[in-house]
This record gives sequence, structure tokens and C-alpha cells, in this order.
Amino acid sequence: MVDTLKQYIDSNQKMFQRLLSEYIQATDITESLRKSMLYSLEAGGKRLRPVLLLASFEAYSTETEKTYSSALALEMIHTYSLIHDDLPAMDDDDMRRGLPTNHKVFGEATAILAGDALLTYSFEIIANDPLLTDKEKLYCIKHLSKASGPSGMVGGQILDMEAEKQPVTLEKLEKIHSLKTGELLKFAVTAGAYLGKASEEQISFLRDYAHYLGLIFQVQDDILDVIGDQEKLGKAVGSDESNDKSTYPKLLGLDGAIEMKKLYTEKALTLLEKANAHTSKLLELTNYVSNRDH
Repeated sequence: MVDTLKQYIDSNQKMFQRLLSEYIQATDITESLRKSMLYSLEAGGKRLRPVLLLASFEAYSTETEKTYSSALALEMIHTYSLIHDDLPAMDDDDMRRGLPTNHKVFGEATAILAGDALLTYSFEIIANDPLLTDKEKLYCIKHLSKASGPSGMVGGQILDMEAEKQPVTLEKLEKIHSLKTGELLKFAVTAGAYLGKASEEQISFLRDYAHYLGLIFQVQDDILDVIGDQEKLGKAVGSDESNDKSTYPKLLGLDGAIEMKKLYTEKALTLLEKANAHTSKLLELTNYVSNRDH
């Protein structure tokens, strides 16, 4: 029996990693493209988004296999975004999760195509899931595409780029990260609850909860870029400052960023209770996101 949060995360990380590799291996893909896709999918990572989707589902239901296609699709989209983020035209990073970035190994063109392939294949996985009804497939595809696209993650990325080398307000910073980071987390939490047959009111509370969870995640990311352990992070610290990015510590100072994270956490936990999910793994995962060291 899985007793601790660490065991819960570790066991599900391994399961999702195995399923991700199996899906790519079983699909007819040109070998050079397959290797590039697998390289980034198998490079590790917290698998936080699929784990959140699973935990949200488990707060209301038990047949967890229904979540797998949406969880895998979500992780593929997250991985595609990291491949593209690391490109010279974006963040120009050489390392990711302790390994050379995709374009450093396979070249820029292949890295771009690997990201494109992961993005598009994600929706095929959901559409082909025999455990989902047509209504559930439509819900997941619709909301995942919105969370990933111009009014979600991609919209947040362009705002983040435009905010470089110029001062931003707290309101603007929250908007950037609620889109860039928060929308995929919001999908994870709300899709899991939807598939688990949560009520519309519960899903509404969880949508607001996930908004704050996304901000918690980003504040902690910003804090770790200042005081984190480079070995644990698997990438260089201080890159936000060197790239002149807008961050919480830059705007509020390190102590102010820590206080803001506490405020976000309090709001998130209150909403979790309103959704009647405060006894679920989501509570522990919220504290994990807030206190993680990588």
C-alpha cells in the first residue's frame, strides 16, 4: 500500500514514465524523430502534472485507468514546451534535468520537430482512448488545447518574453505565470475531477485552487533560481537574472517572494477544503509544490 507522498509520487512517476515510453515505442515514427522525442521524455522530471491529474481524480473516484491518456498527453505537451523553451531563439539553455538539451544533442531542426510531434500526438492519444466516452474525449481535448494554446501556456510565454528587460507590476507577473505555468496545472486538476465525476461546484473551486497552485509553483521556481542547489535542479541557477527575466524575487525581494508564496498557499488550501478535496493527496501535493527543492 502506498502510504507516504514520496511513495505516491515515485510509484506514479515510474508508471507514467513506462507508459510514455511504451506509447512512443509502439507508434510508427521515423527513428531519428523517435529518439529525439524519447530523449526528452525519458530525461526525468517530477511528472507533477500527470500526478496532480491522478490525485484530483482519486479525490472523487477510483477507476484510475480513465486518467492515463489525458495525463500522458499533458506530460507530452509539457515536454514539448521545454524542448522549445531551451532553443537558442527562446531561453538558449544548454542543460535540462542534468543533461544536454534536446537541440544540443539532435540539432535545432530535429528538436523543433520533436516538440511539434509531442504536441500533436498528445491529442491523438486522448481521441483513441477506449475507456473515455465521446463527451469525455471532447472535454479533455477542448480544455487541454485551450490550456496549451494562445490563451494559455503559449500566450503566457509571449508575455514572459515581452516582459524581459522591463519592470512589471505584480498583477502583470501573476497574469504571465497564471497562463504560462498555471493553465496546464489547472487542466490537470479540473480534468481529473471531471473524469472522477466531481460536481460543477467542486470543479469550479478546484479551478480557482489550481490558479493559486500555479502561482505557488512559479514563485518557488523563482526562489530556487536564486538560492537553489544547481545539482538538484539539474540546470544552472541565476539564469533568470542573467536573462533579465521578470521574477518574484526581482519584484518583491527574496523575503517578499517567500511571503507571497505563503499567501498563495493559504488561499489554495482554503479552496481545496471548499471542493471537499482537503483530505486527498492534493493537500500534500500543494505543500510539496511549495517546499520542493528541484
